[in-house]
Amino acid sequence: MRLDGDRDLEGLPPLPLILGIVLAFALSVALVWLAAGTVVVAGAYGGTLLVVVLTLLLAPRFKPEMPADGFANPDWSVTAAAIQNRRRGVAVIDRANRLTCANSTYEKWFGADLAPHEIQFSDADSGKLSEAARKAWREGHAECTELTIASGKKAYGLTIERVGRGEDYLVWRFGEIVKQRSYDGIAERISGPFGSIISRSGIELALVAPDGIVQVATPGLAERAIGAKDVTLSGQEFVQLLRSDDRDRIFLAREGQQGSPQTLVHVPLDPPAGLDEEEAPALMVLVDSTVGIGGGWQGSGKAAIPQLEALLSALPLGLALTDRDGRFLFANKAFLRAVEREENGLPQFPSDLVVREDKAAIADTVRRFAKGATSSGDMAVRLANDKEEPVSIGLAGVRGLGDAAVLLSISDSSEEKRLRRQVAQATKMQAVGQLAGGVAHDFNNVLTAIIGYCDLMLLRHTPGDSDYDDIQQIKANSNRAASLTRQLLAFSRQQTLRPVVLQMPDVVSEVSQLLKRLMGDKVEFSVRHDRELGPVRADPQQLEQVIINLAVNARDAMQSHAARLGKQDWKGRLTLATRRVSARDVRKMGIDIMPADDYTVLIVQDTGGGISPEHLNKIFEPFFTTKEQGKGTGLGLSTVYGIVKQSNGFIFADNVSEAGGGPTGARFTVYLPVHKGELPEKQNGENGDEAKASEWSGGGKLLLVEDEDMVRAVAERALTRAGYSVTTARDGEEGLAEIANGTVEFDLVVSDVVMPAMDGPAMARAIRKVKPKLPILFMSGYAEEQLRNDIDIENMHFIPKPFSVQQINAKVSEVLGEQIKAEA
Repeated sequence: MRLDGDRDLEGLPPLPLILGIVLAFALSVALVWLAAGTVVVAGAYGGTLLVVVLTLLLAPRFKPEMPADGFANPDWSVTAAAIQNRRRGVAVIDRANRLTCANSTYEKWFGADLAPHEIQFSDADSGKLSEAARKAWREGHAECTELTIASGKKAYGLTIERVGRGEDYLVWRFGEIVKQRSYDGIAERISGPFGSIISRSGIELALVAPDGIVQVATPGLAERAIGAKDVTLSGQEFVQLLRSDDRDRIFLAREGQQGSPQTLVHVPLDPPAGLDEEEAPALMVLVDSTVGIGGGWQGSGKAAIPQLEALLSALPLGLALTDRDGRFLFANKAFLRAVEREENGLPQFPSDLVVREDKAAIADTVRRFAKGATSSGDMAVRLANDKEEPVSIGLAGVRGLGDAAVLLSISDSSEEKRLRRQVAQATKMQAVGQLAGGVAHDFNNVLTAIIGYCDLMLLRHTPGDSDYDDIQQIKANSNRAASLTRQLLAFSRQQTLRPVVLQMPDVVSEVSQLLKRLMGDKVEFSVRHDRELGPVRADPQQLEQVIINLAVNARDAMQSHAARLGKQDWKGRLTLATRRVSARDVRKMGIDIMPADDYTVLIVQDTGGGISPEHLNKIFEPFFTTKEQGKGTGLGLSTVYGIVKQSNGFIFADNVSEAGGGPTGARFTVYLPVHKGELPEKQNGENGDEAKASEWSGGGKLLLVEDEDMVRAVAERALTRAGYSVTTARDGEEGLAEIANGTVEFDLVVSDVVMPAMDGPAMARAIRKVKPKLPILFMSGYAEEQLRNDIDIENMHFIPKPFSVQQINAKVSEVLGEQIKAEA
């Protein structure tokens, strides 16, 4: 105990005064001796006087100090005894900041030699402490709510008070701050009388360390888990005390399924001071389902009638039960399958199954059916894992089935959803196709005029002229736009195909060299063919376009997959394969939309990592692309889709996966029906015919029928420059009139297909009644299905828009050459 400030007593009188007193004493004794004449009297007088003198001299020496105000100085030992406090550290300092007195608690916390201002608090708190001391000297009182030791392990509260007669002392009172934790004292309660009461009510508690070891448990849990009284579960692994059945119900391991099911509730506790949150213990609560609490509530959250559960489980309809508070008690497998939670299990409330906007509605409805009169109804909600498709949930209030209060029903409509999505997709594709076809019709007429006038201007300019390069640039961009239009028409299935009977390996062979150049060095390209493949009837150029688009799409997918993985030196593999599929194989596949027939199949497979599930149903949509902006039009796969469908085929996309792993690539499978008619001896467009056609030198009489002025003008100028005599007509009726007049014997009719009033095929049928052998060359960038069928007549030829001056001249020369050959 620290005691300072003991004061010194006063000293003796000064020496001169003492000598004077001694001299006076001697003189007085001598006078008495002279007066009395006897030594005895003088000695008695002298002794008495000596006692008096000594008393007077020594009295101040033993007299306590008395200050001017009449109060005694403090006794610090008494002060130290008075301030003893086991929970508070108290210290007293004087004006010079010297430690005057401190109790034993202060010495234990901070040391016996440190004044309060010398304690090592944190930097920020040291400043607060100094400010509090100045305030106490100035105002008489100050306090700090929390001061932290520099080590950071302990914190203290502080009050300072100015005291003393002259107010020249400060009393410092420190109190240790102990943070309360949620589980302080819980171990003693669990293992004590409180734990016994909880066990008798059907609830068992266990305090479990982060490593899963039981620290303490209620007496009832220890008895039920081990089978003996007065035992402890400390040191046992908690999970080993429990078992679950095939319905995920929890039982105590020792009791097994003969015991009552338990509901396990995990209650996390806050961590001790200085520990991370994951190191805090947890409170495990086991609630016995067979014990009623508060008048009938069953803590397990399961239905109380096993027979009812067994019955509902056997029904194919999705059924679930909730209690009066809206908590799920039970759900059969059909219900879990319908809400797509077979893996995750049942949530606590029905509102957990739906989107945020529908949570309040279904929660209120369930509570109304649970607590109101017995009734039934249904409501449409959107499930959280399928926000686009609403489902209908039936609700019915039930009574007399224990805790069960509401029966929920839902049907598994996954197949219906799939069919609905397919119909919606087909409808959307058809609508977009019709729009694309209509746009392409007008756009092709514009492009025909632009390309034609560019060709005519190029005839007047030579390389090196100032305008030559500009005209070439206009023509190049026009051809690019024409290619985009052809892709739109292919997607909309409204282009005019020129199908022939061919073998699929022949088409693959034609494009193999081009594909090798397109793939580059990093992609390994391989081709495999089945034997005895059936022939197919398709447009060879369009079929080549299908193969090229699928191959380029596969190459880009492999490049993107390598970029996502951060691989610079990557290798990919592209495989083209053909197979034959019989009608029996098709029936085994169970594809409803594909008729059971013989097919020749083209498979294009890559190693690009596959297609994500959210994109799988959108890849054939026009303008949909996963490529970076500016690196794809989104028309490659939609073009493929349109060509295949227009050829009466089918195309499917799926992912290729290794055993036990994720997707390793994408696979596109094209089914084309086998052509079962007679094979023609010679296909149209052979090299010999082209050679004969090129021998035609011009000079024929042509009837040009076109409703678009700009297309008619450019075609007339191009054909006139080639040496033909051209008569023009603005529509089908005017063209028919030119034939009927008979003033000119035409060698060829060049006509548009889609025209107002009388279209091209209708005019052609009328002309054939008058001139049955007159050849007709149709030109069109778009033709509806009915017109395409009408165009397929004898001695009919076709040139697609947009076309160049050279193309229209070459086509007219080819047709007239074939006519001369046929007449010869």
